[in-house]
Amino acid sequence: MALSSEMIYALSHLNRNFCSEDYDKALSWIEERTEAKRIRFTKSGLNGWRIPPKWDLLEAYIKKDGKLILDGTKHPLSVISLSSSFQGLVDLSTLKEHLFYETYFKISDEAIPFHFRQNYQNWKRDWGFCVSKNFYNSLTDGYYEISIKTKEKPGYLDVLEMTHKGLTDQCFYLVSHLDHPGMSNDDLSGCAVGIQLFEELKKNRTKYTYKLLIVQEIIGSEYYLHSLPNTEKEKIKGGLFLEMLGSNTPFSLQRSYFENSLLFYPLKHALKEVQKKLKIGKYGSIIGNDEIVFEAHQIPMISLSRFPYPEYHTSFDNPSIIYEASLNESVQVLLSMIKKMETDIIVEKCFTGLCCLSSPDINLYVDLGMTGELATNELRKMRLLMDYLAFIKEPTSVNNLALRFKLSFKKVYDYLLLWEEKGLIELS
Repeated sequence: MALSSEMIYALSHLNRNFCSEDYDKALSWIEERTEAKRIRFTKSGLNGWRIPPKWDLLEAYIKKDGKLILDGTKHPLSVISLSSSFQGLVDLSTLKEHLFYETYFKISDEAIPFHFRQNYQNWKRDWGFCVSKNFYNSLTDGYYEISIKTKEKPGYLDVLEMTHKGLTDQCFYLVSHLDHPGMSNDDLSGCAVGIQLFEELKKNRTKYTYKLLIVQEIIGSEYYLHSLPNTEKEKIKGGLFLEMLGSNTPFSLQRSYFENSLLFYPLKHALKEVQKKLKIGKYGSIIGNDEIVFEAHQIPMISLSRFPYPEYHTSFDNPSIIYEASLNESVQVLLSMIKKMETDIIVEKCFTGLCCLSSPDINLYVDLGMTGELATNELRKMRLLMDYLAFIKEPTSVNNLALRFKLSFKKVYDYLLLWEEKGLIELS
């Protein structure tokens, strides 16, 4: 069994809340098998984000007339994340205010949903259970004995970082999140694919440096990026979020908010090699995760997933929906993306404003003539490329430009070499 599959079967059942004993167990499992480095953050109050307490569930049940009708320890989703402790007798109306059932894909009336809100608003907490719709509808009038006992300590955020050192310090990040109690595809599969990828990368020398970051969704990335010195951030050329890559569903590719993501075209073409009809969406149109954090730090981040899938955010997201072929295919697509990246050349602009390209000192103007009517189609494309170079905000690549303007790599590269000679751009 590949490491990715082994990881999913070993860790899916754990109650992987942001800070918990089970989350620590998952981190330790990965550390024992990889070269991952654990980084801990303890200071709360970053940009308004508060690190949640270390939270573990000890006991949880609902009884009626002395009979146990729900054991909240049977599945990690059965008690809402960071539920407060509660013991008492409540009527049916009060109980239902604290019960949640699945309403997203409505895959099954037996599905238990994921209630995660309190992870992000841990200063505003209540008690509650997640139940199946059938359980909710089966409840009758009367009084219910409730017990939720938890153990809490001061919290911390532990993230894992894996590094594949390249010949240069120019770095690309792959990111996934390890939280989501009791679930497999979201996003244990993204972590597993990332780890398997980095095991494969050990066999190769690369030009670029690649890092894998395993975090608590959103908050882990925010703390991590804030901890980096600006000199380190400047080396990050782009990012890719990996999520939901084990299900037997098609790939979906989501663009960065920034137009010039260096990873987009290499990944798009790697995906086209295995999936002709590829769903491509604008930023935020398919899924939303840590992309927003990296984008807020001015780092373009695209997203690769197999979303949507019907078991999303429910107890049905378990190892039974994970296909080893899907995991392996995801790893191979990423290896193909990296291979394409490694043969590419990054383009960085070194000027501001608009240059007079027809000046004798520069002489890079693509002339279409007085009206342009006699210009060849290739010449028109070269003119569009020329104009575009003044608009670049973030680094792009020769392949990105060639694909964007439907020109050959050589044609674009030869033209850009002339720009580099004039000190207008840097190629690396």
